[in-house]
Amino acid sequence: MRWLRSAFLATIAVLPLSTGLLLADGPQDNQAENVRRIPKLGIEVPADVRTELEQGLSSLAEKLAVLKPRYAGTLETASVNGSSGRDLYADVAIFHRAVDQALRYQEFFDAKELPVAAKLLSLGHERADQLLKGQHPWTTQTGLVVRGYLSELDDTPQPYGLVIPDSYSFVKSLPTRLDFWFHGRGETLSELNFLNQRLSQVGSIQPAETIVLHPYGRYCNANKLAGEVDGFEGLSAVERGYNIDSERIAVRGFSMGGAAAWHFAVHYPDRWFAANPGAGFSETPDFLKVFQNEALTPPPFERTLWHLYDCTDYAVNLSFLPTVAYSGEIDKQKQAADIMAAAMQREGLELMHIIGPMTAHKIHPDSLKLIEERLAELATTGIDRAPSKIRFVTYTLKYNSAHWVKVLGLEEHWKEARIEVEHVDGNTFRGTTKNIMALALMLPKSLLKGGAAPVQLELDGSVLSLPSTEVLQLVKTDAGWQAGYLPERGLRKKSGLQGPIDDALMAPFIFVKPTKTGYHPEVDAWVNAELEHAVVQWRQQMRGDAIVKNDTDLTDDDIRSKNLILWGDPQSNAVIGKIAKSLPIGWAADKVTVGEKTYDAAKHGVIAVYPNPLNPNRYMVLNSSFTYREYDYLNNARQVPKLPDWAIIDITTPPNSRYPGKIVAADFFDESWRLK
Repeated sequence: MRWLRSAFLATIAVLPLSTGLLLADGPQDNQAENVRRIPKLGIEVPADVRTELEQGLSSLAEKLAVLKPRYAGTLETASVNGSSGRDLYADVAIFHRAVDQALRYQEFFDAKELPVAAKLLSLGHERADQLLKGQHPWTTQTGLVVRGYLSELDDTPQPYGLVIPDSYSFVKSLPTRLDFWFHGRGETLSELNFLNQRLSQVGSIQPAETIVLHPYGRYCNANKLAGEVDGFEGLSAVERGYNIDSERIAVRGFSMGGAAAWHFAVHYPDRWFAANPGAGFSETPDFLKVFQNEALTPPPFERTLWHLYDCTDYAVNLSFLPTVAYSGEIDKQKQAADIMAAAMQREGLELMHIIGPMTAHKIHPDSLKLIEERLAELATTGIDRAPSKIRFVTYTLKYNSAHWVKVLGLEEHWKEARIEVEHVDGNTFRGTTKNIMALALMLPKSLLKGGAAPVQLELDGSVLSLPSTEVLQLVKTDAGWQAGYLPERGLRKKSGLQGPIDDALMAPFIFVKPTKTGYHPEVDAWVNAELEHAVVQWRQQMRGDAIVKNDTDLTDDDIRSKNLILWGDPQSNAVIGKIAKSLPIGWAADKVTVGEKTYDAAKHGVIAVYPNPLNPNRYMVLNSSFTYREYDYLNNARQVPKLPDWAIIDITTPPNSRYPGKIVAADFFDESWRLK
């Protein structure tokens, strides 16, 4: 049916404003000195059950040891029907990891989960036995399917769920629509419970002739940081095993999953044919005030870092991504769509906001019907790959492209960078920029109406005549915009190498452990405690196993292929010692030097991110994992980087649930990775 947009909007507009008031997580979750454990500690497992599970894990581990060298090589190894050997190995390993983690770390949260573990082990053994024979029938299964991939971050098997429609043909499959469905907050959603859920529940949506991808998202982080990587790694695995139509992928979710959908929508607006965020949150400060009743007094650099994920800052990017928001009329999390609607209105955009009448925190069935009708219509056309006008905003080169525009250099990170450029006629384009110093235009052939004639580009008053090539590289000079590239000499912040510290944990990394004593025993104790904390929290919150190596065991391949998270000081860690003189922060036995300021090296630790002098195409980090801590686990809107590019820590103040000690100085490096 034809979508009657204006009539529909008029219908939902008459709904009264939200009058309900839902309780937030409670004032106890605003007390940084009294933070509850997430996930909570589970039940004690009876001895006989433990023994049985351990035996099942041991025998499954033996089978995995045989399968690993056969299948778990590169993505291309033992590729069968699209799925790689690594994928097939992970399809088995996810069952072992799910049960092992629950048993090893006391993460059975209810006695009802114990038989679930036995069931998952049985499925793991069944798949292992099949794969040992070269068979993998689950890869051609319809309905509810659980699968996995080996993450490039830390080489751990990560699970995801699929709903494969009965209409999908594995013999002559046509490119098929795929909808992400990001899950809501679940503090007891271990791998075991996630797999059980995905084996037994279709979920909130089941669009016709559509594959639904349920990412685990590395547990409970609203698909940010490692959870964001999980979304794309899971999608890549699905694309290897199924015929996915890249022009018809949608991002959807509810509650925490709605926050994830907002995030994927505004930061990757050209990847999806539609976005459907429901409830959740779309930015940090207003949500925490409204939902959590939290008094916010962040230091300036922390407030600046809200620009990384605050979707309101990126609202204009939805100008070419159809977005259908949903809220319950009396759901306090309606705030997420309301504040996005206001941000879009400031950009001259109108948000389609479907509201479930007198509905709290759930999806009204009539609203879901309207949503599915709208998305089905949008799916018939898919993504417009050649919009005649691009309006794009970013605050970081981490998120730097939309359709035929790619931002390559900023004048200053964490301030609004904007480009608006449009096709006028023929081969003529006109645009304006703000806070951008280098970009690329990848002009679609369908927009070049003048054939091989030169492209006429007017940009910020500069008039250029350029060859009608597929990619135009432009750089801003004192004389205006010119064809060309940023100078190769020296370091520059670029996409994938722009900071902050947390970004280094969104690509393959290694924790590099010191093997000697450092300048001061107090600093050594702080380093060792923070390293232990980082390993525990990576497993607990990002559901992975950080790869830890001694500094003396680091290989050339590690340096080539990994971000190095270096723990220690120039004396305790050989790698830090090797690169110390190449870093902008000086660290000697007696003092730490930052510009003209010095700090007592016996009382201060250094945290920083910087291009690795041994391989400037990769990061090195000093003494930090992801920078939010236990207090921030209590509400997903808090899970934002808490430190900029560098920080000096007074270690005489013990670490707590918010910070690794007292932060006495912290800032961002400039665009050339120099101290400001």
